[in-house]
Amino acid sequence: MQLFVVFEHASGYGLFRVREFEEVGAFLPQVEEAVTQAAKFQQVVKLVGFRAFTSAAQALENINAVSEGLLTEELKVFLETNLPKTKSKVQLGVCDSKLGAAVNEALGVGVTHVGVVPEIIRGIRTHLSHFVKGLNLASMKQTELGLGHSYSRGKVKFNINRADNMIIQSIALVDQLDKDINTFAMRIKEWYSYHFPELAKVVTDNYQYSKCAHFIKDRKTLSEESLPKLEEITMDSAVAQAILDASRMSMGMDISPIDLMNIERFAKRVSSLSDYRKQLAQYLKKKMDFVAPNLAVLIGEVVGARLISHAGSLTNLAKYPASTVQILGAEKALFRAIKTRSNTPKYGLIYHSTFIGRAALANKGRISRYLANKCSMASRIDCFSESLSSVFGEHLREQVEDRLAFYETGNIPRKNAEVMKEALEEHNAKMKEEKKTKKRKLDESINGGEEVAEVPKKKKKKGAEKVTVVAEIEVNEDPTQNLEDSIKKKKKKKKLQQQADSENLNVEKMEMEVASEVTAESPKKKKKKKKNIEEQQEGDAVDVINGVGEEIIALEETPKVKKKKKHAEGAIQEEIIPKAEVSKKKKKRQSL
Repeated sequence: MQLFVVFEHASGYGLFRVREFEEVGAFLPQVEEAVTQAAKFQQVVKLVGFRAFTSAAQALENINAVSEGLLTEELKVFLETNLPKTKSKVQLGVCDSKLGAAVNEALGVGVTHVGVVPEIIRGIRTHLSHFVKGLNLASMKQTELGLGHSYSRGKVKFNINRADNMIIQSIALVDQLDKDINTFAMRIKEWYSYHFPELAKVVTDNYQYSKCAHFIKDRKTLSEESLPKLEEITMDSAVAQAILDASRMSMGMDISPIDLMNIERFAKRVSSLSDYRKQLAQYLKKKMDFVAPNLAVLIGEVVGARLISHAGSLTNLAKYPASTVQILGAEKALFRAIKTRSNTPKYGLIYHSTFIGRAALANKGRISRYLANKCSMASRIDCFSESLSSVFGEHLREQVEDRLAFYETGNIPRKNAEVMKEALEEHNAKMKEEKKTKKRKLDESINGGEEVAEVPKKKKKKGAEKVTVVAEIEVNEDPTQNLEDSIKKKKKKKKLQQQADSENLNVEKMEMEVASEVTAESPKKKKKKKKNIEEQQEGDAVDVINGVGEEIIALEETPKVKKKKKHAEGAIQEEIIPKAEVSKKKKKRQSL
């Protein structure tokens, strides 16, 4: 029995033959001693063949298949070419039992993965550079590192097109900025109130307060000329006038220019942070419209982003049931209620939705459960659909509105199947329109920004009217057709034209033959033909007349007339016969 071992590496497949292999138990100590030294291990194991991968993509595909226990075409061909033909005396060592089963089914070779095989594979892994020429340790490490990174990326299954990680980071930054802006605004109020304490009562908004502190600086410098700027900041003329009046009657202390300079810088930083927070909110809205448009339309961009962030990803949120989505963010209250055996929470992060705030106190639990159900549906549509649009989210939002109206008025809402069917039809129509607009834009970009002109109608023959009308309709409906369609249409037109030309040629041939026959006849032949035709016509006329006369006579003769005719014919015969006999006697006498 011969033992062969197949080894999978990032650079390719290797097949090794084990020398002096008899029994596993007796041979295992020798292998363990030889693994530590390359020279001894080369005496035990010999390289039979090595097949290198041509590209990194091929290596990743083969390693993925081997890890799942599948036999690739490359490995199958490699084993068939390098293993001996007498497979009954061959045993193949593999690293995985699943791969061994696949090899056994495909090639019919005895397979093992226990005993001495793991030690041999360990030795091959450590001394592979001594067996394969041109393969050094540096190149081996580089290929192993690259394949490991690509393999781990594939297992993580990170979706690049729908980067929900950006939503998670941006909503976390928005929450952090809200906290920081509030704390910084409180610090400005405490700091600037030493000089102008009345401003905090007149201007309550933190962003406007930091803007006003940055503009006013020293309250003594305020005058009637500064009112337009204050009106621009506060967006109210009455508030601007109140600030001016308060500055004239303020009880604040005087402040040094250096302190005012520091307050001014700090107020500028706080106002810039507030501006950045607004920009970040716009960025978050765009990202939600791109990644999860249905969830954003249903429950809002901020609440939807918080749900995705709390779940970890959009895929995780789509996998959650509606009952879990309902209490996301209220885990502490849930576990406390389970521990104390009290009532469990009705809602978590979805409490910030406007639907729960609009519902009555008795209906908050029911509407939160219904809203969580619709959120789970919207997240699944956003996660697993290929073409995204906000149509489904709009219809789901209408369903929640109808359910709120049902709790208040008792009007029965429509069924979910009807609503989803209508939403699917609208979605398909919208996708078709988007495809048409994309094609039109592509044509405009190809033509240098000019719109595609309509094809003018050409006058053609009557026989080809139907074909031309169909072609013009198709061009008007879809001005950007593929080259294959245009080639097919041209072929059809050519066939129709060829058929029409062939028919015209046949007609012309017939006319030419008749004309040639007419011109070839001489005047004598023409006269003979005329006579023959006249004789035939006269004979036909006589026959017709005789036939008509006989018919008339047959109709006019009655049975009495027929009897008289017969009697007369008999009398005539009697008179004719004796006369004939007399003439015969006279002839005899004369002869005698």
